[in-house]
Amino acid sequence: MKTHIKLSLSLLFILSPFLQIQAQEVALQLYSLRNEMKVDPVKYHQLISDWGISALEGGGGYGMSDFEYAKLLDDNNLRVIGVGADYDQLTKDLTPIIDQAKKYGAKYATCYWIPHKDGPISMEEIKIATALFNAVGEELQKKGITFLYHPHGYEFAKDGKGVAFDYMLKNAKNFSFNLDVFWVKMGGGDPLKIMKKYPGKFPVLHLKDRRKGTPGSKNGHGDVETNVILGSGDIDIAGIIQEAKKQGTAYLSIEDESSRSVTQIPVSVAFIKRELEKK
Repeated sequence: MKTHIKLSLSLLFILSPFLQIQAQEVALQLYSLRNEMKVDPVKYHQLISDWGISALEGGGGYGMSDFEYAKLLDDNNLRVIGVGADYDQLTKDLTPIIDQAKKYGAKYATCYWIPHKDGPISMEEIKIATALFNAVGEELQKKGITFLYHPHGYEFAKDGKGVAFDYMLKNAKNFSFNLDVFWVKMGGGDPLKIMKKYPGKFPVLHLKDRRKGTPGSKNGHGDVETNVILGSGDIDIAGIIQEAKKQGTAYLSIEDESSRSVTQIPVSVAFIKRELEKK
């Protein structure tokens, strides 16, 4: 009997990395609490923990020393899994991005915006960015960091039979995507269809729902007050979560940019967890 138990435990440890790949964890993009953190970062990190969240996208120390912020995270069972990667910095020196990710033990570095003239981005700019992201991704892979791009809606201008974003999805060799389902919808895309068409390219999702009746936007801008509780808007968040389960998406990251984020986030957490429990 003891031999069987030992074998079972050994098998569990061997399989654990593969089991973890299939698990989804609720995360939070700290930009959601950008105003609150200016007032009392200690209080709001504690609140995040109370919501049952332990994974964060961030990278700032809110005026604290590295030691103080590391202690705040540790005291609240929080960890930073992703940091930002400014586009201009990507064209110069990757060292600051690598150092920041390493400091937190973060696995991901995300670029959130491609500089371009206001409005939809051009195909030439998409091609240049894609080439840059592939080069950056290759270098970051050597450091154990996965490079991600976060679409913002301006990538959905028509190009022939498709849109500019299709080119990036088809040609992403050394990088993946932090898919913001709200901004995909704003640009005129269907986030669930995109996930199904390009499985395995989305280790992180930014989950935010959109108030019903909100007009789209192809310039990457919109009213943040249209961010509503997950499951109450016009985006198929439930379907996206189920597809994320099939694909083994690692993190379902809530980003609520509205002024109601403190009251909305815990309700959205509960929605995600209910969907994850469904078979």
